[in-house]
Amino acid sequence: MLSVHIVALGSECPGGVGPGDETTGPGQIQGGLLWSYLGHGARELDPNSVTPSRHPLNPAFMEYQSRVFGDVRVMVRDCPSWDLLDSDWASVRSILEQADIVVIKYSVNDKLAFQQVRNVYAPRLRPLLRHWGVPVILVAVGARLNDDGPPCTCPLCASDWSSCVPHSEGLQLSRDLGATYLELPSLNNFFVGRYFGSVLEYFMIQCLKQKAKERPDKRRGHRINEPRPPHLDQPARLPSVRVEESSFSQDLQWLLERGVQFADVAFYAGDSGKELGWAHASILCAVSPYFRQLLVGRQAWERPVSRCTCRDRDGPHSLLSTWDGGIDDLPRADGHPPGHLSRLVVKDPLLCLCLWETLMFLYRGERERALLAILRLMLFKATTGGALIIQQNWTVQRFFLMISVRLLAGSVLPAHRAVLVARCDVMAAMFSGKYAEARSRVVPIHGVSSDTFLAFLEYLYTDTCCPASVLQAMAVLVCAEMYQVKRLQHLCEVCVCAYLQSMPSRELASTGISVIRLLKKAKCHNADQLYVWLLHFIANNYLIFSHKPDFLELSDEEREQVERLRWPSRGYLQELSEYQQRRRQIRKSRCSIM
Repeated sequence: MLSVHIVALGSECPGGVGPGDETTGPGQIQGGLLWSYLGHGARELDPNSVTPSRHPLNPAFMEYQSRVFGDVRVMVRDCPSWDLLDSDWASVRSILEQADIVVIKYSVNDKLAFQQVRNVYAPRLRPLLRHWGVPVILVAVGARLNDDGPPCTCPLCASDWSSCVPHSEGLQLSRDLGATYLELPSLNNFFVGRYFGSVLEYFMIQCLKQKAKERPDKRRGHRINEPRPPHLDQPARLPSVRVEESSFSQDLQWLLERGVQFADVAFYAGDSGKELGWAHASILCAVSPYFRQLLVGRQAWERPVSRCTCRDRDGPHSLLSTWDGGIDDLPRADGHPPGHLSRLVVKDPLLCLCLWETLMFLYRGERERALLAILRLMLFKATTGGALIIQQNWTVQRFFLMISVRLLAGSVLPAHRAVLVARCDVMAAMFSGKYAEARSRVVPIHGVSSDTFLAFLEYLYTDTCCPASVLQAMAVLVCAEMYQVKRLQHLCEVCVCAYLQSMPSRELASTGISVIRLLKKAKCHNADQLYVWLLHFIANNYLIFSHKPDFLELSDEEREQVERLRWPSRGYLQELSEYQQRRRQIRKSRCSIM
């Protein structure tokens, strides 16, 4: 027979009772909260006794029982006095260990007793109750002095706070204990049955379900000789795909330190005319609105005349100014094509001293993320030929002043040599060496589609990659392997794994994507992590891929590895076949006997 053990602590009556008080009798028990809930079915363990039944180990606990849900026995052990926790804590703990549900009661009109429970006894009970995971119900019984009906929860009703326990304090105590909080104005049948009874029955049902799971299997018809189905292990865990750490800040720092031949901004001291350093307009304008207005401000691209920005009404303050002649086309060394060179005069002596640190902050400081969003947005709009107006009247036409190369990959894709050289070693060799690309403003890209190379440029500018499908991720992976951008290759591997792993089995069986061909392509383009992951993925979904025609394209070594890792294994399928055969034989023998 299933049973539920409830341990109740505290008194719902003002003043409470102590252990051994002469006033404790059957009448007081029958007027209590749990006795009122159990109703006429509640009875003491020894009905012939004059005094209430006591726990044999700890007489302060009064015991009574009843039946609920037909045949479920409820055993209640009620201790109205908190002093027992001080005098005999060991026995109280032993009784609490046997509890399925703990009920803590207090009277809202006995604030001193509540404060003692909150400050002294609750801290001792909290770790035990949380460790055991026993459900706790905290019940506040009684109407406050200003209550005409149900208890008021308004925080402004504080006229009886000096003598009554406010709602907020009881709620806070329930949170500390991890308990369910209830307020009952009285112990009549309506409040006890409707509110307290519903909550208590919910926890009793959960307790009974848990105990039913822990009981041994006694189902009807179960025989000792009945064959047991074979145990199916979980599939092997798929290997993880490692992604290299981002080198975006280091690449921009390298561009500032060593990318002088691709610089298009020169700084000079205002007092001596000494050259202070070089920089790149695309980086400065994308990161700083100050340089954006200074270099490509209003009508700066129409007429290259001398101007001082401190005289502009809405211009920046007078730290820098442009050189006479504005933007010039100057020849470059090593046979590089001439480019736009903006010469800036540093008028502030303090800025002359800390110019290098300022540029370093702009290139790899906390504001570097502004470069990502602006260049990404401009790049996409420039490819469509649209005139997108950005902050400070930035248009695509002004943006083209800083374009230093155009890439032909099906369509014209404008870009900046400085960014390409800093982010890609292959392009650094291509634009820095004695190749034709180093002297040309238009560079053809072979073997890559426009959309794929646009995604590749997006990574170079933004350090992110979000392919829309598995096929696009594989195309970008091939492009990344062509230009030796290892981190982009790893990001594409992660995208392919995520897309395939998110497919349900039905979609995986009907999809037109050939996972076997993806495996071959990953091996061909040195995507070692993806190759190993796809082998495990095919093995974990062996029953799906083994029936596809392209499964025969696997090499002998790959098929041997897939067979070794396959799920479900051959041994399990053989045991399952034997189990089904024994089941059929048992059914036939039963039919013949009948």
